[in-house]
Amino acid sequence: MSKENKILEAPLRELPIKTADRGFYSGFNVDVTVTGKLVVAGLVLWAVAFPDQAGTVLAGFNSFILSHFAAWYTYVMAAFVLVCIALAVWPSAGRLKIGRDEDTPEFSNFSWFSMMFGAGIGVGMLTWAVAEPVYHFKNNPDVIMGLATGSGEDNIVNAFKWSYLHWGFSAWAAYAVAGLALGFFSYRRGLPLTIRSALTPLFGSRLSGWTGHLVDIFAVIATILGVAQTLGFGVEQFVAGLSQIGIGGWLLNAEGNASTMGIIVALLVIMGASTLSALSGVGRGIKWLSNLNMGLSFFLLAFFLIFGATGFGLRALFVGLWDYVIALPELLFTVYRGDGSGGVTDKLEGWQGGWSVFYWAWWVAFAPFVGLFLARISKGRTIREFVLGAVFVPAIMCFVWFAFAGGTAVSLEMTGGANGVIFGASDGGKIFAMTGFMLGDVLGWLMAVVIVVLLMTYLVTTADSAVLIVNTINAAGDEGPKARPHIIFWGVALSLVVAALLLVGGLKAIQTAMVIGALPFSFVMVLMCIALIKAILRDSIRSSQQMQETTS
Repeated sequence: MSKENKILEAPLRELPIKTADRGFYSGFNVDVTVTGKLVVAGLVLWAVAFPDQAGTVLAGFNSFILSHFAAWYTYVMAAFVLVCIALAVWPSAGRLKIGRDEDTPEFSNFSWFSMMFGAGIGVGMLTWAVAEPVYHFKNNPDVIMGLATGSGEDNIVNAFKWSYLHWGFSAWAAYAVAGLALGFFSYRRGLPLTIRSALTPLFGSRLSGWTGHLVDIFAVIATILGVAQTLGFGVEQFVAGLSQIGIGGWLLNAEGNASTMGIIVALLVIMGASTLSALSGVGRGIKWLSNLNMGLSFFLLAFFLIFGATGFGLRALFVGLWDYVIALPELLFTVYRGDGSGGVTDKLEGWQGGWSVFYWAWWVAFAPFVGLFLARISKGRTIREFVLGAVFVPAIMCFVWFAFAGGTAVSLEMTGGANGVIFGASDGGKIFAMTGFMLGDVLGWLMAVVIVVLLMTYLVTTADSAVLIVNTINAAGDEGPKARPHIIFWGVALSLVVAALLLVGGLKAIQTAMVIGALPFSFVMVLMCIALIKAILRDSIRSSQQMQETTS
């Protein structure tokens, strides 16, 4: 018998996780559930009771992380892209199914793409597809280094190249790594559909205890903070939209931002609808809402394609995408380091910390939620199909959105006579300002209604998916119906996190908390990559030895 045969063991197919068998927490792991609730509740109470102290401490942590972990986040995200490419082109890995060989996909391709995009970063499209190219058109590393002119003709393509970097392959690769690892070990090995299962090749049965509990607690906290970040942007834009269609000026404060009452009303509407949807489960409420928001997205995108700056958008799409792909190897591994002089290097470091590192932390914080959700809806698909579907298709959808929505905004300001109407609007209000300028009062109002409905469906889809995913983690991977009180609790908790941080420190407070919460989970994700590659390598050996690889 060869040495390889002697040391190779059957894969772990059981990972018992203790859950309560009666009482309020019946079916849930008490350690993970209660600890997660206490941390989230503590954050809310701290932010409300001591807003100045909370703001100072969070800002200090944020500065430390951006200064000392910029390189870590940069290289980690690059690693996720390389892992996805490797798994897709690796013949024996690409053919493996997320599940048993006889499993088939539960959802059609359209529903699969819709749920994936809606739960992933669909909300961000309505804010940042317009706002981010505008920011980068004014300033980006090419401008800082003197290679292009801010707001100049020579900076148009750069604006989209940097936008594509943040919303393209890197973001979806982070989601795909998490989704692949969770789906592989849950549906191929029969392990619980929870984050700890993805680390079994490294830690084995120890994950049944507190080692695994800590992994799942990190995932719950990262999920709540990552989703709170998305909802924070969405709530601001939702309030701007309600004001735009005439619901009431009281929704905004004197500075034109969401008022306290506006935030409360928006959260009551969004989280109330999302909780009802979560109670109905993935196959009903979430699937229906995902299909609806994808249909409305295509309608809005078609409007920009037909009536927007089509030629400008095509240039932004194809030339910008070409520049992005060609520069991607350099963009993935470049870390800007300042020298303290206040010169170009310091400006580059500050820009990267405020943009790229912030986004990398956001996607990492979002990864346990989106990854587990992707795993849940991708059973029966091959790894190659999953990577192509979960990385490249949504990324291309993002590129198209940015090119035609953002391209139209930039074009209208440069040559269409907008005269600062779009550039001067708030981030969430830019899309309303643009469509209002293009269509006039009556048609602009109707389009604003469509955008508000679309925004709400995206927000509800994101929030209800997050609630279900958090409960799945807390219930030791049980995908079945969850106790209604726990769904309601996490819906309320998510609302309170968003409201508390928005009211005491605005979006900056949410961003800071999210960057901090994402750091521990970034280390977990690196371990997930290592564990997944190790498992696939061992499965190829088992296959040659005619050993069973999948759950029976």
